[in-house]
Amino acid sequence: MIEYFTFFLVLIVLIVLLIMLADRIKVAYPVLLVIAGLLISLIPGMPTVHIEPELIFIIFLPPLLYEAAFVISWKELWRWRRIVGSFAFVVVFLTAMSVAFVTNSIIPGFSLALGFLLGGIVSPPDAVSANAILKFVKLPKRMSSVLEGESLLNDASSLIIFRFAMIAVGTGQFVWQQATLSFSWMIIGGVAIGLLVGWLMMKAHKILPTDANIDIVLTLVAPYVMYIAAEEVHSSGVLAVVSGGLLMSAKRNDFLSSTSRLQGYNVWKSLIFLLNGLVFLLIGLDLPEISEGLEQEGIGFSVAVGYGLMVTAVLILGRFLASFGAVIVTKIVGNFIPVADKNPGLKAPLILGWSGMRGVVSLAAALSIPIEMSNGAPFPFRNLILFITFVVILTTLVLQGLTLPWLIKKVNIPDFGDHYKEEEAEELLKMGLAEHTLQYFQTNYSQQLDSNKHLQPIATLLEHRNNRQQETEMSAEAKKVYLKILEEQRVWLMNENRTDEKLDEEIVRKHLYAIDLEEEKLKYT
Repeated sequence: MIEYFTFFLVLIVLIVLLIMLADRIKVAYPVLLVIAGLLISLIPGMPTVHIEPELIFIIFLPPLLYEAAFVISWKELWRWRRIVGSFAFVVVFLTAMSVAFVTNSIIPGFSLALGFLLGGIVSPPDAVSANAILKFVKLPKRMSSVLEGESLLNDASSLIIFRFAMIAVGTGQFVWQQATLSFSWMIIGGVAIGLLVGWLMMKAHKILPTDANIDIVLTLVAPYVMYIAAEEVHSSGVLAVVSGGLLMSAKRNDFLSSTSRLQGYNVWKSLIFLLNGLVFLLIGLDLPEISEGLEQEGIGFSVAVGYGLMVTAVLILGRFLASFGAVIVTKIVGNFIPVADKNPGLKAPLILGWSGMRGVVSLAAALSIPIEMSNGAPFPFRNLILFITFVVILTTLVLQGLTLPWLIKKVNIPDFGDHYKEEEAEELLKMGLAEHTLQYFQTNYSQQLDSNKHLQPIATLLEHRNNRQQETEMSAEAKKVYLKILEEQRVWLMNENRTDEKLDEEIVRKHLYAIDLEEEKLKYT
């Protein structure tokens, strides 16, 4: 036990070092972690990393999905709902179906149900990989929003396919009527349970005498409660976490204090950093064990690699067809209903088509396949499915992950003009916030200013906001007034975010974060 603990500590240190190296050489860190895991696994005497399949989903997925839902912009998700929805549901299903028919035709003994199982595993692109790559290149906000929204929702759709395929493999049959009812319940039940648990958690934050530490613990518990509650009634735990996370994200300012938000932000960033690092490293570390299992299934290593490359080719080709097909559909549909852009061009779909790196969810789904079926028989082709998944992840991460930044720079996608430039948005918010705050203060407190000396420091602070050289000391009474002003600033920022479509919510959140910091500083002055 101590040996494994030491091994994992070494892995964590290695993750930190590799991510620092990735930032230094401007390479997406998932690429380095996967390759490092593969190289480490080849060292003689290295302990075999094995996690029980049923624990994979419950350990990794809830917090990863919750954090993704918590940080995504609901405004952008709704704005690009058509393209996001089509890629997250229609394209995922068509991709899984393509993989199913190709593997069923080419791999001897590989049933259609197993094909859909594999298709459900490898169909969703990975948000972590895409975001890690986009750190080093500039992409129009529209495209990054589509990629983020797609990756959040396609996890849910792909895992629903995975769930039904698992049932079909286990029972040997697929009843459409029953599947339709189950599918409906998984979606409706998952969303409803996620919203219910999210609402209950928010009530708990408000009613219970919590502090920042308790608030953070509750947010860490929330995704697991959502996931387990939904899975217990056979609905979608993934959709429960996503819907609950979106709800709690939208209402975060209502039930979390500034202290809880600031500390929680750092705790969650560290947790997700660690989980993502471990998952990508595990991808490489698991290869030797998977390769040994191929021999038991009578499949040669080179043959399995060929199958993996074939599935990868199907995925890449399918995504390109979907990306350029979306352009055609947009042009046709634009004649009948309003669309965001009637002529999206060919550069954007080219980048979108090449942004199909696979990662965390695919690995978690593959590793969650049980070793044995309910009747005690070995799960058919389990090691081959795991190996193909590994080849897909490795190939897409290395091939697409390393070339995507070059392609983005080469294509040079023009600004679509549907968002303010970052500098413009920053200036707009700073000027608007300062003007609104001063107006609010003068409207509500101007008559008290001459008679109440405690308010003078606030007036001085607001008038010289941008050129402040030193902190202004405030009395307890002044702090109460200033807290009201900070809350008014939050309200103004959120209203601006709702009403101005061209405003990037990420920049708004930076200003909200700064207000939280300002509120925290009041406690120590």
